[in-house]
Amino acid sequence: MTPWLHIVGIGEDGLDGLTPAARAVVEAAEVILGGERHHTLTDGLEARRIAWPSPFDALLDTLTGLRGQRVVVLATGDPLWFSVGARIGRAIPAGKITYHPQLSAFQLAAARMGWSMADLETLTVHGRPVEQMIAFIQPDARLLILTTGAETPAQIARFLTDRGFGDSRMTVMANMGGTDEARFDATARNWHHEVPPFNTLAVECIAAPDAALLPRVPGLADELFQHDGTMTKREVRALTVAKLMPMRGALLWDIGTGCGSVAVEWMRAARYTRAIGIEPRADRRAMAAENALALGVPRLELIDGKVPEALDGLDAPDAVFIGGGLSEATYEAAWSALKPLGRLVANAVTLDSEALLIDLHNRHGGELTKIAVSRAAPLGPHSGWRPMMPVTQWSMVKR
Repeated sequence: MTPWLHIVGIGEDGLDGLTPAARAVVEAAEVILGGERHHTLTDGLEARRIAWPSPFDALLDTLTGLRGQRVVVLATGDPLWFSVGARIGRAIPAGKITYHPQLSAFQLAAARMGWSMADLETLTVHGRPVEQMIAFIQPDARLLILTTGAETPAQIARFLTDRGFGDSRMTVMANMGGTDEARFDATARNWHHEVPPFNTLAVECIAAPDAALLPRVPGLADELFQHDGTMTKREVRALTVAKLMPMRGALLWDIGTGCGSVAVEWMRAARYTRAIGIEPRADRRAMAAENALALGVPRLELIDGKVPEALDGLDAPDAVFIGGGLSEATYEAAWSALKPLGRLVANAVTLDSEALLIDLHNRHGGELTKIAVSRAAPLGPHSGWRPMMPVTQWSMVKR
């Protein structure tokens, strides 16, 4: 393949900051696509200019129509790090594209802060729900965040403060590498700055003694979820998510999602995971949506429907959890849709559901486990063990 498209990363120093090879490509272009600031940074060139199309998805059609010309797409920093280059690369074969990376905003911000890139999390909320950063609020964590506008740092400051991380140090950096570079510092609880809309936020998380502890491993406290009493409890949830094996980018079907506790923990446990919760009750879907926002996984998808009919047409899952709506027809539909190496876990509390799981295990194999948990509770002037309802769990891997 002969590359016909060049995607060039550019910084605030414009053409002067490019390598000689990248600069030559931009100067020789017949067509340049980019945002307003990209065109401003390369002012004076003779190429035909095209702004980002609206809707943005039309970009790929625009690019395809330019094939045969010398085409350059300008992006900020590293085109493949939370940038347009990755989106284009998913639609156009890699052999047709030449990438010219520049220092990313993350690298520049880490250098300004004196932080090692290996010891921090890089996130973007640019054009995405800001709440997704909540899942990364941990004691002593260092975060670099591409923001979505001038108001985003204040929103993140509130998230931190509300969770007991108000002493966290926040630094906003804008126009890094340019003549107008600016920096703004404050703690989360005292954040008051008005900042430029295009910025990068550094957060050093500092927990108060009463801060909420929200680890990424499954087993969050039950009281962190809104629920109506019917939910997969903490200990059983941890075992359930472990059997579902969350992995980067994997999709979960959470059948009978209830308040969404399993789907939320699945999405927190690995980056870029997805989950579809199927729940026929509107009040429980509302609780699941609130829990997803509060715990940093706002992309949880919720569907009103009954199984197995509601499963038709959904993207094929990497894992399936059946916490409600258990039936042989639901199992057959889920197992048929499950990808190779997919995981299926079903929990039962009632005797009827347990009998069905035992029968399915006898016919199809897998692992059958009885989970019995007791928690200490007041018993008159003393304490005693209060047993929870035992749960029968059936799990299988599709091979």
